[in-house]
Amino acid sequence: MNKAEKSRKMSYKQRGLKQALPFLLPASILLFVFLIIPFFFAFYLSFTNTRLISPIPPRFVGFSNYVRMLGDDLFGKALLNNFYFVAIVVPLQTIFALFLAILVNQKIKGSTTFRTIYFLPTVTTMVVVAVIWTFLYHPEGTINAILSFITFGNWEPIDFLSTERIAFPTIMFLSIWQGVGFQMLIFLAGLQEIPESLYEAATIDGANKWKQFIYITLPQLKNTSIFVIISTTILAFKLFDQVYIMTSGGPNYSTYTVMLHIYNQGFRMQNVGYASSLTVIFFLIILGVSLIQRILLREEREVF
Repeated sequence: MNKAEKSRKMSYKQRGLKQALPFLLPASILLFVFLIIPFFFAFYLSFTNTRLISPIPPRFVGFSNYVRMLGDDLFGKALLNNFYFVAIVVPLQTIFALFLAILVNQKIKGSTTFRTIYFLPTVTTMVVVAVIWTFLYHPEGTINAILSFITFGNWEPIDFLSTERIAFPTIMFLSIWQGVGFQMLIFLAGLQEIPESLYEAATIDGANKWKQFIYITLPQLKNTSIFVIISTTILAFKLFDQVYIMTSGGPNYSTYTVMLHIYNQGFRMQNVGYASSLTVIFFLIILGVSLIQRILLREEREVF
């Protein structure tokens, strides 16, 4: 590349940057004000004994809050529950979303209606969804009634949210149902970007539908899948609303999560300094998991 070409390319990039700046600026300001500043403020508070309402001025306590965290059994229990939730929900929700996206991508009559139906739970507030499903899961609710009807009255009604071994899977099922529409829409956009000519060439070569899915659809959706997996993981770690409304972490802390623990420490017990240290560590854990996912998925991309 000669000097003139380099200069022309640099000039093109500079023009592109100038055009992009007005669009980037509003989002950057909001990101800075509502995410970056609060995080650094929480980082500062994590080294103090600040309480939410207290006449005593806060004082610097060093790493005391972080040392306290090491002996916090509830934090350990909540962290394990978060990883359990992510390990089950992320793969199931991703696979289910891809399955739905392939279904609604078919050129059949009424596919737009099905897209709307599947996406409807996503635009409904989680608080509303959690309240409705609390009634559905009640021993005298609709789900027990359906199971009793299917089994001709042999089903013994159970309280899904008060039974320790099934309370968390019950919330997982609700979370997958509520969030799958968002991932489905992203997969649908990815499917519609795949050139039809690839499928036509594969059909001429004698490839059946399964081989077309394995050798064309999945590789073409690789970037989309990376985005879906990482974003779903982050959203899964933020589990709070449905747990707070449906079980408050019970029974016997079987649905207790880190976000709920941070809320309880910060607002119920008013230990803002300790809650801030929990927030900082939880942020670093999510960041680490996301980076590991990114590295692993990049390595897989090089294989293709």
